Amino acid sequence: MDEFSFIDSIRPSAYLQPSLIKGVSDDAAVFRQPSEDIVTAVDTMVEDVHFSRETMQPYHIGYRALAANLSDLAAMGSTPAFYLVSLVVPSDWTQEELGEVYRGMRSLASEYHMDLIGGDTVSGKQLCVSITVFGYVVKDKARYRSAAQSGDIVFATGTLGDARAGLECILNGVNDPYLIQRHRTPDPRINFAKRLSSFSRVALNDVSDGIANEANEIAEASKVELHLNFEQIPYTSQISELFPSRYEDWVLSGGEDFELIGTVSEKEWPHIVEVAKQANTPVVEIGRVKESGQNGAVYLYKEGKRSILNKSGYTHLQEERD
Repeated sequence: MDEFSFIDSIRPSAYLQPSLIKGVSDDAAVFRQPSEDIVTAVDTMVEDVHFSRETMQPYHIGYRALAANLSDLAAMGSTPAFYLVSLVVPSDWTQEELGEVYRGMRSLASEYHMDLIGGDTVSGKQLCVSITVFGYVVKDKARYRSAAQSGDIVFATGTLGDARAGLECILNGVNDPYLIQRHRTPDPRINFAKRLSSFSRVALNDVSDGIANEANEIAEASKVELHLNFEQIPYTSQISELFPSRYEDWVLSGGEDFELIGTVSEKEWPHIVEVAKQANTPVVEIGRVKESGQNGAVYLYKEGKRSILNKSGYTHLQEERD
């Protein structure tokens, strides 16, 4: 594979962002943004750790890699603008397959008028896809995990546990197109999150490692208690029907749904519901925020019983040690 011909094959023919001054074709990209805050995030996916060719086509790998980054931007209330892609490419991946990885990224990027502005390609033993994204947010309106306060309503978008159930469907030959789609081509909640700029205070976190993890991150950052009701946490009926013994764990700890969990004042909750309707995003109340001591905590109520909900989602470094 010739690196330069490959770069030429993925070079954008046109750009969508008016703030871009120089894109792909120089040592670095240049963009100018004087009126908004810039938000950036990076995420890396490694073959046989985060994906495999057994469960995903190259197109899905590119799509989901970018979706993970966009979900981080959504959690900050940011509108996507640019992305950079670095690849570690093993010898058994063809240029056509890599082109499909980029096609998956472009498919999702085009929905949000994002421009590819650079990256790098090197050889290695496993395919690694590392994406850096940039987005804009109204000045001082980035959304932080530390913004939750006592009395807030805790909410979640979409349904949880779908991605993990979709993976199980693929591995076991279960034909459920919706769940498989939720695993391969998830929908980051950009359109919902970017409509929150008018709100005085919202805490947000994306559900990439499971709601048990993400709820605890909000509780710890805000030094509050989150009290969640399992019966209110949204999930699709088919995951309980297909996987009755495992769906509850997946709802709490499945991860990679790329939904949002957040908190908002009770006064502004009706406005969250209205914004969600405008963005065609399901949103439901799943609990309340209460005062805490110095450290935050999360409690789960199920069938009238209360228990501590500890972090239990996917932890990449721990998984690699095991």
